Formats: sequence, C-alpha cells, structure tokens
Amino acid sequence: MRNETNTPLRTLLLFSALLASCLLALAQPARPEPKIYREKVEPHWFAGNTKFWYRVDLPDKKREFILVDAEKGIRSRAFDHDRVAKSLGEKWGKEVDADRLPFDRIDFSSDGRKITLIGENAWSFDLEEYLPIEDKTDRPEQTETPREERRQRRTRARSETKSPDGKFDILIRGHNLFLREGTNEIALTYNGNPGNSYARNAQRARMVEMRFEERDDETPAPEVYWSPDSKRLIAMRTRPGTDRIVYMVESSPRDQLQPKLQSYPYAKPGDEIAIRKPHLFDVENKREIPVKDNLFPNPWSISDLRWKPDSTEFYFLYNQRGHQVLRIVGIHATSGETRAIIDEQSKTFVNYSGKFYCDYIDDSKQIIWMSERDGWNHLYLYDVASGKVANQITRGEWVVRNVDRVDEEEKQIWFRAGGIHPEQDPYHVHYCRVNFDGSGLVVLTEGDGSHQVQFSPDRKFLIDTWSRVDSAPITELRRSGDGTLICKLEETDTRELSTNHWRAPERFVAKARDGVTDIYGIIHFPSQIDQTAKYPVIESIYAGPQDSFVPKTFRASSTQEKLTRRGFIVVQIDGMGTSNRSKKFHDVCWQNIGDAGLPDRILWIKAAAKKYPFMDLDRVGIYGTSAGGQSAMGAMLFHGDFYKAAVSDSACHDNRMDKIWWNEQWMGWPLGKHYEEQSNAAQAHRLQGNLLLIVGELDRNVDPASTYQVVNALIKADKNFEYLMVPGGGHGQLRTPYGWRRLEDFFIRHLQPGSAQSSPDLAAGN
Repeated sequence: MRNETNTPLRTLLLFSALLASCLLALAQPARPEPKIYREKVEPHWFAGNTKFWYRVDLPDKKREFILVDAEKGIRSRAFDHDRVAKSLGEKWGKEVDADRLPFDRIDFSSDGRKITLIGENAWSFDLEEYLPIEDKTDRPEQTETPREERRQRRTRARSETKSPDGKFDILIRGHNLFLREGTNEIALTYNGNPGNSYARNAQRARMVEMRFEERDDETPAPEVYWSPDSKRLIAMRTRPGTDRIVYMVESSPRDQLQPKLQSYPYAKPGDEIAIRKPHLFDVENKREIPVKDNLFPNPWSISDLRWKPDSTEFYFLYNQRGHQVLRIVGIHATSGETRAIIDEQSKTFVNYSGKFYCDYIDDSKQIIWMSERDGWNHLYLYDVASGKVANQITRGEWVVRNVDRVDEEEKQIWFRAGGIHPEQDPYHVHYCRVNFDGSGLVVLTEGDGSHQVQFSPDRKFLIDTWSRVDSAPITELRRSGDGTLICKLEETDTRELSTNHWRAPERFVAKARDGVTDIYGIIHFPSQIDQTAKYPVIESIYAGPQDSFVPKTFRASSTQEKLTRRGFIVVQIDGMGTSNRSKKFHDVCWQNIGDAGLPDRILWIKAAAKKYPFMDLDRVGIYGTSAGGQSAMGAMLFHGDFYKAAVSDSACHDNRMDKIWWNEQWMGWPLGKHYEEQSNAAQAHRLQGNLLLIVGELDRNVDPASTYQVVNALIKADKNFEYLMVPGGGHGQLRTPYGWRRLEDFFIRHLQPGSAQSSPDLAAGN
C-alpha cells in the first residue's frame, strides 16, 4: 500500500536533488570546444607557379610559415623564424616569440633574397643577414592564387530590344510587338493581349494588379533575341498562369500589438503555370515565320536561348512539365522548321535540377551533355549538325558529380566523380580528367576519402585535401598531368579532440531491401560505451531525392554529438531514392517520396545492431526537418512497429502543399492518387507511438498550413501527440536553442524514461 504520509517528503527530496544538480551544472565552467589544426592549406603562388607559401595556425595562437617548391617537392619553413624573432627583439627592445610572430602573410622578392613579413606593419629581411628594415610602401609583388572560375564559353543570347547593327528597335504597344526604324514604327503582331502577351513582365503585371508586388512604373519591354546578322529575331510570348498566394498570420509582431496578415506568391503542384514560347520574325519582310510547337508543346521552362553564330538557326532548352522530357530544340531561321538536336526522355524523371550539364563548344558545332541514359550519370559529346551522339565521353558503374572545366584547346574535361574507385565508398568525391573522345581518363586523386582540390594558376599542380568521417584531413601536393604524389603537405593534428573524449563516427554498410545493393551510413556513439548496457537509437533523417546527405568528410563536431552526450546512439543513412548512385537507385523515389528509403534504413539499423548488440531496437526514434520532417512522421505512420518516437520539424506533410518545382520533379505531373496516399495528413489515423510536431508560424519555405492540417487530422482521429508552433519562427526550428532543447527533452522522456542520468557523458554537460 502506498504510504501517503511520506509523499511530501519524497517530493521535497526529489526537488532538492534536482535543484542541486542544476546548480552544479551552472557552476561548471563552459567547456571550450576542442579544435583541430593543420587541417587545410591556403596556397599563395609565386609568379611562375612553381613555388607557393602558406601559413599554419597552431594551438596556443602559435603559427608557422611554410614554403613549398612544387617542382622539387621540397617543403620547408619559409624563413628562419628564430632569427627573425631575435632580430626584431633587438630592434624593438623586447622579447619576440618565434612561434608567435606578429605577421599574417609574407612576400618574397623576385630574386628570392628578401622576404617581407606583413602584419600591422611590414618588415623586410635579407635572408642572409636577417636584418630588419621597416617597409610600409615598397612591398615586392607576388601572384596570389585566383579563385577558380569556370570559363564562360556559353554564348547565350541576351534579350536586347536594339538590333546588333543598330538599325532597328523593338517596342511593346498594348502587348504587341512594334518594329521601329528611325522614327517609323510598324506593328509586327496583332494577337497580343493580357492573356497572351509579348511583354516579358506579363506575369508580374498581374501580380501588381493583385497588389502582391509593388508597382515600379516600368515601361513594358519585350523579350527578344536578335540574330547576329540583324535579319531575324525570336520573341517570347507568355500566357500567364494562376497566381497562388499563401497567407500567414503573424501573431506577435515586434512593432505592434495586433497581428499582421502576411502574403506571398507560392506556386504548388498542379497549379497552372506561365507558358513562354518562341516566335520567329523576318525583320526585312516585317512578317512572322510560323513555327510549329510540336517539339515544345507544354513547357515547364524554355531557357538557354542562343543563336548559331552564322544566324542560320536558333537553339533553346525545353524542359517539359512533368520533367520526363528535356530537349534542345533548333529553329531554322528561314523556314521556321524545328528539330530535336538532343532529346532526353525518361519513364520516371530527368533530373534537370541536379544532374544537368550542357555546354556548346566549337562555335556551337558540338555540345557536351550530361545524361543517365545508360543507368549512370555520364557525359556525352553531340554533333549539333546531325543531332547524333559523336561519342560517349565517360562510362562505367560510377557517376560524374560535377564538371569543373572544359579545355577546348586541349579537348579535355576536368570533372569530379563518385564511385570511380570501386573499392571505396561510392559517395567519395574524386577529381578526374578525360579527353573529348573518351580516351585518356586520369583519376587525379587516390586517398580513401572524399577530396577537395585547389589547382595552381596554370593547373600544372594540385593541392589535394581529403578525409573521411573517421579519418582527419590529409593534404598532399600532386602533379595534374597524371596525379602522381609529389609530397605530403599537412596531416591534421587532432590531439585536442582525443583529450576531450571525442569519438569519431563509425562507417557501416548493410544490404538494401533488394538484398544486393549496399546502403552506406554512419553511427555516432557516446564517447564511452558500457557493453553490458542498452542504448536507445535515434535516426537523423533527410531523404530528399535531390542529393545524398550522410557526411563523408571529417568534422570536429556535429549536431548529432549533442544527442550522444545524452546517452543516445545516432545513425545517419542514405537509403534508396536519394541521389549520387545509379539511376535505378534514384528511381525508387519516383512518385514515391513517402517511401524515404525507410525499408532500407530499418534493415541497416537491424544489421548494425547485430554487430553492436548494445543498440536497443525496442527504443528507436527518428527526427528531421523539412523533407526530413515529412519522413520522420512518415516513419511513425508506415513503420510504427519499428520507430517509437519522432520529432517532425517544418515538414512538408503533403506534397500537394509544398513548392511546385521540388515536388513535381519527383512526384510527377499531373497529380495522381499517389499524392494523397503518401500524405501524412491523409494517413494521420495510422499514427503509432510518440510524435512531436514543430512548425514556425512564418515559414516561407514550406507552407506551415501543411503542419496545421496534420494537427487537424490527428485531432479528428483522436490521436495523442505533442505540438509546438513558434510565433514569428521561420523554417527549421530545430536549429534554434529552444527547438533543440524540446527535441532532447522529448527523446529523453520517451526513449530514456527514468534513465536520463545513465549516460556516462552527461556529467560533461551538453
């Protein structure tokens, strides 16, 4: 029987213990974040590009300057730090620490006999005698490393009202085109109207009328593209779409007591969009040349418009709504006939937003084009005249991640690749070079990790910094010709991490739902593990199809580490449906965002628990923001037998409620029943377990009404859940201290009931 007489005493003792614990925590000094050193190199190249120097920042505000002879592979101190310190000390009459010289950068004279050290003042030294001379004005010049800029080969046409020869001008009169020559004007069109206008700002004019954009009294302007010989022009005619407006009530404005109504344009899946199409005009004969639109009937967008240099053909990129057709269309300047130069089609989606590269070269005679047509993201060389593939440039069971540079003179492409070293993690990024014809493929980097490269100004050398989540950065100097190693420059100093009980995440691989495909992820463990105990597991999820998201490079700290200090094991996984693998791997997301790779994630976590039995699969939680928030709640709806608690932040719970481009890219158009079937609001009645919904009142990224509709559905289904709406808050409330504290509190209550103090890391605070 319960002893009621002792209840007040127990309450008082419990309160006293809690108060003492809080006071002890407050009394602890803030623990400085441990740092790493020697993790990067910022080169400063000499004229001639054979030598460079860089500065190394070290613990206790120490620093040293390094000089590298790239041709000889010699790395040494840039100067004698001790002699400089001694010489300055004698001149200043005080001791100067050789490890803390008051300079930020250095310059060498062209003959290499004098060095100038630059801080608040500049001091020059003869490198034989090391006698200082104050030098504030006469500093030797030195070539700094320029930021790598992609060469602008693209010859996109600019919308110009005046013809290249200066004889003609194009005007808008009542939504129609008028040609002006001198003081004479003649109408080119008569069919323009507010619903089908030649004015380039026709859509915005409607927004002005609806008072959702400020009027700036601009004169309506046409969107026209003149042929180089001034004999033809392309004019874009626009049919405005439906203007969807999202409304939000700002409950707690900073500048007044009463709430405010906010509104902004926000197109959603299924909305009628503005349609722009090209029209061809013969300027000499003042007439329109008819152009059939059978190759561009339903544009999501028409972009990258350009004329062939000889004015015989006009090109543009047509992206069909639904994103299953991406096409380069040519319009013959005389006949108006159209042809498909490149015709990229997919039964699922063409990833125009993440895997697109199109480069016109050789005065538009060839095009370098990116495609997944063989099942992997690769580069192809097209012949523009024939509209046929001249050759496939890259091939294999790996992917091109980015094109960095195209060298037309050498006919070479410099690019980044994933999976090109088959023995490594396929998400590791490596740098490569290949010839236009597909020959001469060279992989310039080799270390087992993900790479970031800095080239010398003449690209003869590269500085390669690579790392993994479990291996700190190493920086090497290599030759760009063949990628051979010249010398190691730096290896990261992680001693401060080691002395602060820091533990690197561990990489883990398990099979996907098909039993064949490898799924890659990482595990964040508490710094100290009791092998006889059981630890709850939390998945940090983001499964957006636009990319892959598991960290691949070294980090000295992470958000997930905050949870490991609370006694949780945290996992991050890239399941099927995410990007940067094969087309088949990516296609799992097609009309299937609600899947979120969760079947693969569950199998991965179960496999990890077999290796690490202290992972408690009876206490698994999940959290995420935005698309990750959608997936986190979806885990509770569709896999509630596995996930027991979820925090869903700023989520798009229904893909019909979110931004048009992102959702139609993966879920398709027109809208089908699969949109509702994967809606968290429509499926709210299936909720199992514990759920915390968080939303910012003024989220302009994801319409907050998406979360409100889920709340409404859960109430109607008589479900228990927790809900936090942040007045004035925007997108991503887990990035705020309060939002994150609520997440920690939620998981402690539901996954660690009665054991919040059991973690060996808690004594260190968070």
